[in-house]
Amino acid sequence: MMKTNSQKRILPLALSGGILICLICIYSGRSVLLRSIVNRHTSRIEQTHGLCIHYDKLEMNGLNEIYRQGLSVIPEQRDTLFTLASTRIKLNFWKLLTKKIEVSYIAAEDTRLTFTKQDSIANYDFLFQKEKKETPSKKEEYNYAKQADELLELVFDLLPENGEIRHLSVTHQRDTNLIEVKMPLLTIKNNQFSSEITVREENQYQRWTTRGELNRSSHTIKAELYSQKKQKVYLPYLKKHFEAEVMFDSLSYSLTKTNIGSGQIALSGVAAITGLQVLHHALSPDRINLDRGKFSYHIHMGSNFAELDSSSHVQFNKLEFHPYLYIEKKHDKWHIKSSINKPWFPANELFGSLPKGLFSNLEGIQTKGMLSYHFLFDLDFSQLDSLKLESELNHKDFHIIKYGATNLAKMSEEFSYTAYEKEQPVKTFNVGPSYEHFTPLDSISPLLQMSVLQSEDGAFFYHKGFLPDALREALIYDLKVKRFARGGSTITMQLVKNVFLNRKKNIARKLEEALIVWLIETKCLTSKQRMYEVYLNIAEWGPMVYGIYEAADYYFSKRPSELTTEESIFLASIIPKPKHYKSSFTTEGQLKDYMKGYYHLIANRLKVKGLISELDADSIKPEITIKGAALNHLRAKHDSIQTVPVE
Repeated sequence: MMKTNSQKRILPLALSGGILICLICIYSGRSVLLRSIVNRHTSRIEQTHGLCIHYDKLEMNGLNEIYRQGLSVIPEQRDTLFTLASTRIKLNFWKLLTKKIEVSYIAAEDTRLTFTKQDSIANYDFLFQKEKKETPSKKEEYNYAKQADELLELVFDLLPENGEIRHLSVTHQRDTNLIEVKMPLLTIKNNQFSSEITVREENQYQRWTTRGELNRSSHTIKAELYSQKKQKVYLPYLKKHFEAEVMFDSLSYSLTKTNIGSGQIALSGVAAITGLQVLHHALSPDRINLDRGKFSYHIHMGSNFAELDSSSHVQFNKLEFHPYLYIEKKHDKWHIKSSINKPWFPANELFGSLPKGLFSNLEGIQTKGMLSYHFLFDLDFSQLDSLKLESELNHKDFHIIKYGATNLAKMSEEFSYTAYEKEQPVKTFNVGPSYEHFTPLDSISPLLQMSVLQSEDGAFFYHKGFLPDALREALIYDLKVKRFARGGSTITMQLVKNVFLNRKKNIARKLEEALIVWLIETKCLTSKQRMYEVYLNIAEWGPMVYGIYEAADYYFSKRPSELTTEESIFLASIIPKPKHYKSSFTTEGQLKDYMKGYYHLIANRLKVKGLISELDADSIKPEITIKGAALNHLRAKHDSIQTVPVE
């Protein structure tokens, strides 16, 4: 019995001693274990991406400090990508026990990241190579909130609370172009970081300052970037490779993550920029200036949705508004909803906030009165026909005190018009009595007037420059065919594009076009009759054929007042594609079959408008006789042609 009790006492002691010995062995061999784990992962990365990863020394000091010396990463048959003289990282010991890595301190010396590209060979090609993945037997649902939460948690865990990074250098060498960014000393103390930055591009130098906060406990990141000596921050690389210039006075950003339960997270923060200047031909031929912009955002994310709350706030120079955006994915189909509702505000907040250089015609415009704006966009890709599109800018006691760079009422009187081809001027003429080919509206056949009107914009004399339903239908059609096939433009929109924006082929043109259309229609700067007269006198009807006078002569050797119903319908049909009018004809010199349906459609509309009788509408056939200069051009395509009938 005594022996048994003795054994009972000895057994726990032996077990404890064994555990202690194991712990001692693990502790003494911790560096060997660390190198084994690192080497295993390193070997896999080397094989996957074709890299050579080498270090001189790797060991653990104490229970939670990792020291590495002489690290290098070299892609196969490429220049060295990364080198690090030494680094010392302290981890949270208690987090390690739960198999979670949390960096509390970092010290790094002489870190160099060098991107090189000579001709088409780069030492960072492997970053863009997709890994081959096995096809999963069952498709997994993507959880957006979970993925975002895990990514941000990883970032916060790896961001140290304290540390020093000395001599950090990032270099990009592309052929003869060299860009180098250096941080002599990046300090992190009690979650606050700061550093001076030197940027060199060729022989030009800039000196920036960055500072901010990395706070793991509050899940907050804040950063600010600005230039020293009150100079602008000029982004390198863009000028040489994209012919673009971007510069600003200061840039700041903040983000805070909050878990709100039910598998959802909230992201909030502020992005702000001051003194922004952008120059790129795709945006504007002139330098774009934005005095200040600020975006305060509140985002909710769930497993299959992301929502920008309407409490979010956008400040754009003087203009402020609250946007709303909801994106959801159900059964592999996206559903997007967006809205803006801005109650009455001073008109000059809008027109005084337009960035200089982006709206050249409106630059300097002065207005008074009040405006309100409503916008709604609702698109369910599983039900494209249910698309909703609403955009309405209302006004109250609105007046234009002073035009900007362009007289928006110039179409009311005779003015000089220049036609452009590929942004190059090809023909200039006056739209008025001084031009021999100018044709007043009452000298143009009513059949031609109505044919063009019914073909291009039947509600022109009744709408205020926009047809939301036409835009909506055009967008639905474009989404169905997955290309830009329809535009939904009104005659006013086409006029503004040609008269005021003909030379501009950039992203902002549509917005400037919409504002000018709204101003002209709202303030009746040009009457509808005069606008239509201008439209028919500048419309392109063929290669270097501008205006109805030249069109009637070019195709039929007639005056615009003498055009028949068939001729009028034909001329209306080629306005959308004036340079390709020959495509309307077959090789035998007949109008193609699809023209039968078009003639029938327009003839019926002419009948409804009372311009032709029902008998005339039923008897109309797409048969025309080409007599003008167009005959010679058609003969160049077809051996001989005088009469162009359709059976």
